[in-house]
Amino acid sequence: MTDVLILGGTGWLGARIAERWMDAGAAVTCLARGGRDAPYGARLVVADREDDGAYDAVRDRQWDELVDISSRADHVRAAVAALRPVARHITYVSSVSVYAANDIPDADESAELAAAAEPGDPYDYAREKSAAEAAVRGAFAHRGAIVRPGLIVAPGDPTDRFGYWPSRFALAADGPVLVPDDPDGRVQVIDVDDLAAAVVALGGEWFTGAVNAVGDSLPLAAVLAQARAVAGHTGDVVAAPPEWLEVQGVSYWAGPRSLPLWLPDGLPGFATRSNAAYRLLGGRLRPLRETLQRVLEDERARGLDRPRESGLTREEELALIAALRADGAAGPARR
Repeated sequence: MTDVLILGGTGWLGARIAERWMDAGAAVTCLARGGRDAPYGARLVVADREDDGAYDAVRDRQWDELVDISSRADHVRAAVAALRPVARHITYVSSVSVYAANDIPDADESAELAAAAEPGDPYDYAREKSAAEAAVRGAFAHRGAIVRPGLIVAPGDPTDRFGYWPSRFALAADGPVLVPDDPDGRVQVIDVDDLAAAVVALGGEWFTGAVNAVGDSLPLAAVLAQARAVAGHTGDVVAAPPEWLEVQGVSYWAGPRSLPLWLPDGLPGFATRSNAAYRLLGGRLRPLRETLQRVLEDERARGLDRPRESGLTREEELALIAALRADGAAGPARR
């Protein structure tokens, strides 16, 4: 039986990876701080990665596969140093944010990485991931996979970014919905269950190297149109110019008072990464509509009007639409 150690394994992505490994017949141990249960069937070892002896309880046996998803380089450095002698292979889940620039469409895994963070540097996600990758390569040369996902989506997403759109179209019903007037915007997502399956497949094959785990690059407008269709929205779609939205304090990408997935100009390489290697390795990409349907079902169960980590409240949105129309800045309403 394959013995798998997942550093984490109780959160959104980590739990999916644990479940997929157990589906494949592996014995799974999750090392985490506690506070959340490990997936049913997995063993939980409670440990704090800030502690010097965090890995003492899992260094007494050989592990066929080690999985880490941390975005703290110091945690990854300590883990690979402690577990290198007892782990045959590692799969590290990094991010496409690790790249130094987003200026070249269809860039592949050979693109330059961000400068690796040094101990004591202010926290920077891209540089932390870069430093973590370097630690993995240094400790597990020729026996380490680095998986670089883009925007991860699906039911349960704690960031609330992707789910905002099917949820909002469903909540609005026959009322108006505000969207960015961004004909050049792109979106590139991967379903969390497709990503988890890829992590398990690459680990099971002891793959060595890096791979972008990203979906196909799609126009933002087309993604929003699919979200609207899945939700059955029949009201107006009100497009706001990016410069007007910025003046109104509407943020890009994520967070409160934002229009999720919308990006500023000048990032032609963002959401356009090559997924050729991922596809060549057999990585699955389910149809976007299937993911949207799954997400909408989850959003309905959790409440379409619940407080969200990302997006506009319905009250904020309606106020913005009224102001946009009063200013005469709205594009033609679409039905």
